[in-house]
Amino acid sequence: MTNSASEALPLSVQSAPRIAVDAMGGDFGPSAIVPGAVSAARERPIRLVLVGDTPRIEAELKKLDVSGLSVEVVHSTQVAEMTDKPADVVRRKKDASIVVAARLVKDGRADGVVSAGHTGATMACGMFILGRQPGVDRPALASIMPTEKRPMVLTDVGANLEAKSFHLFQFAVMADAMCRAVLGYEKPRLGLLSIGEEEGKGNSQVKEAFQMLRASSLNFLGNVEGRDIFRGETDIVVCDGFVGNVCLKLSEGLASSLGRMLKRELTTGLLSKLGTVLSMGALKRFKRLVDVSEYGGGLLLGLSAITIVCHGSSNPRSIHTAMRMAADYVSNKANETIAQTLAQNSDLTRFSRAKAANGNGA
Repeated sequence: MTNSASEALPLSVQSAPRIAVDAMGGDFGPSAIVPGAVSAARERPIRLVLVGDTPRIEAELKKLDVSGLSVEVVHSTQVAEMTDKPADVVRRKKDASIVVAARLVKDGRADGVVSAGHTGATMACGMFILGRQPGVDRPALASIMPTEKRPMVLTDVGANLEAKSFHLFQFAVMADAMCRAVLGYEKPRLGLLSIGEEEGKGNSQVKEAFQMLRASSLNFLGNVEGRDIFRGETDIVVCDGFVGNVCLKLSEGLASSLGRMLKRELTTGLLSKLGTVLSMGALKRFKRLVDVSEYGGGLLLGLSAITIVCHGSSNPRSIHTAMRMAADYVSNKANETIAQTLAQNSDLTRFSRAKAANGNGA
């Protein structure tokens, strides 16, 4: 089903990025995904391809104004459940919404994928359907986060719960390319997350990665501790997906708790309430700064097409932001720029699975 004939659409929409959306992903499914995607398409030109159970998607679309928008619904009969093994989704659930969405990109019917569903399944679809960029052993999930000075990239935040030292090295190379292509940083400052700033701190994985990074052409500053992430002294912080996911969710939980505690204190007593009124503008800016929905989702680095992974608990605002990010990345040819940067960077394959197997890497 297509909402509007292409000839009836504005030229800006006809040439807009086409994003395949896993409408069945996340905790709320179409009730959050569809409004968020439509809201983003209202804000800027995006052609929507909503993948999932057609009756449920169309029921949500009927509640919204989609006039003048390009909205296509592609039916799928299966959903990747959180209990499914990622590889099994690709092999045995060939009509799962995330699998169908990835195939649409592979076949040239969409330019990128957005999903709030099973992260492992999304990564598996990326690797086995979309394919990896040359020289990349494992894709990494990168999240843009606020700091005291300017946004930074934390990677990996959940795609690889276990990683070798050479994987951490490749995550760093890919994040460096992302910072240059997406954030426009000329010489991104890189830190390796550890339990101390000194060179000898950390487990064997971190110590080996430290030596690789120090010998590379990257702007490596050394180890950083968790307390340093939000100071804004580094543009990239690298860790494995287990540590990164804990770090990300701890940060989100802390921001939410601080907001609630601040609200409680500011609404206790007459003087506090008066101060709240006077500082309302600053409080709203602070809320936007720490609101996770302002950052949408993470970019899976190392895949051949733009793939955005959102939180399972994403609300329409989060999906809106993720769709905007995906469209911007496609329009700015961010993935092509990242691929070119990786192809020109001999450091990417300097330490790799093959090198490690031959005893020349970690």
